[in-house]
Amino acid sequence: MTIDVAIVGGGPAGAVLAARLARRGRAVVLLERSAAYRWRACGVFSSPTSVRELREAGLDAETLAAMVRPAPAMRVETATGTWVRLTYGDDGSLAAPAVSFDRAALDPALLALARQAGADVRLGAAVTGVEPGRIVGPGAAGETDLEARVIVGADGIRSTVARAFGVGRTPLLGDRVGLTFHVADPGPTAPRDARMILFRDGYVGLAPVPGGRVNVGIVLGRSCASQLRADGAERTVESVLAAIPPAGDDPVDWPVAERCDPIEGAAPLGHRVSRRHGPGWLLIGDAAGFLDPFTGEGLHRALVSARLAAAAIERHLDGDPDALAGYDRAMTARFRSKDVLSLLVQAFLARPGLFDYAARRLAGRPRVRETMGLVMGDLVPASRAMDPRFIASVLRP
Repeated sequence: MTIDVAIVGGGPAGAVLAARLARRGRAVVLLERSAAYRWRACGVFSSPTSVRELREAGLDAETLAAMVRPAPAMRVETATGTWVRLTYGDDGSLAAPAVSFDRAALDPALLALARQAGADVRLGAAVTGVEPGRIVGPGAAGETDLEARVIVGADGIRSTVARAFGVGRTPLLGDRVGLTFHVADPGPTAPRDARMILFRDGYVGLAPVPGGRVNVGIVLGRSCASQLRADGAERTVESVLAAIPPAGDDPVDWPVAERCDPIEGAAPLGHRVSRRHGPGWLLIGDAAGFLDPFTGEGLHRALVSARLAAAAIERHLDGDPDALAGYDRAMTARFRSKDVLSLLVQAFLARPGLFDYAARRLAGRPRVRETMGLVMGDLVPASRAMDPRFIASVLRP
C-alpha cells in the first residue's frame, strides 16, 4: 500500500511528527523496532522550551506534570571544586524552571498521542531496508513492506535511514561513549538542582526525575573509553560513582547508590550527516545529527525538528518542490550557532585548566552567567554567546 509518510523510529521526534501529521489528515505509519518500551541511553534534562513544545504537540498539562520534575538549575562542578550554577532563565521562583523528564512515562505517552491522532503505530517493526519511496523489514506481524511519498528517519544516532541514503559521517567529537541508568533517590520530591561533575576526560550528569529516582548520565572521552573496554561497564560505573563529591542538597550516598535499571550505553556518542533531506526523505531528531552540547537540549532539538518537519512535509505533499530542502535550511539556521557554541564548550572541556578559569569567571559574574544559562537552554539565540564582547566578558581577568 502507498501512504503519505512512513516514519522510522518511535522516540519523541518520530512520535510527535506522526501526531502532528495524522492530526492534519495525512496517512502516517510509524515503525518502532521495540515491541514495548525499554530503558535506553537518552537525555532527560531540558529547559522549559521542551515543555512548551510538548504542549503545542498535544500533550495536556496534567499528563506532562506527572512526568517532569522541576530543576531550578544545572550546577556545573569542576575537578578543582569550582562550581557555577546555570539557571536557564529561572532563579527557582518562577513557574517554568528547567525540568528532568521521566522518559519511561514520556516516550509511551507520545506514542499514545500519535495513535490518538490517527497514526498507524507499529511496534516490533524493525526496518532492514530503505530505498527511495519504499521500506522493507520484518515486523511484529510478518513483513513490513510500505511505499510512501515521504520517508522520515527518526531512528537515532545509528540511523538506518541516514545510512541507506549515504549521508552518515564520522562524529566530530571522536571516540566518546555514553552510559546511563537510574539510582534510587532517598530525598524529598521537592525541586533541587541537577549536577554536572567534571573529571579527567569525562563528566557525569545527575538529574532527579519523578518516581524517587536520579538519572545518571556518564560521558567518557577517548582515554576513558579505552579504559571502559578494559574494565567493563560495571567497574567503570562504580569508580565514577565513588568519585562523586557529596553535596548538602544531594541526599544520595553515591558510592553505595541503589541502581534501578541496567546500564545502557551509546557509542559513538554522536552522529553527523552531510544533509538532512533528499528526494522524498527527511531526517529528524538525533538521526539528523547529534552533537553532545554538555548541558542537555537533545530532546528540545528533537521536538523542534519534528515541528519544522511537519510543516515542510505538509508543503511537500501539497506540491511545493522546495519544501524538504527548506526544512534542512531551517534546521541549519536554527542550530548553527548552538553547534558552534557546543564545540567551543567541548574545546574548553578538553583543557581542564582553561575550563576551570572560565567557570570561576562565570561564577563571579551573575549577568554573564545568566546569559550563558539562557543560551545553553535555547531560551535566547546562541549567537548572543558568540559575540566577541560576551566572550571577552567571560575570559577577562
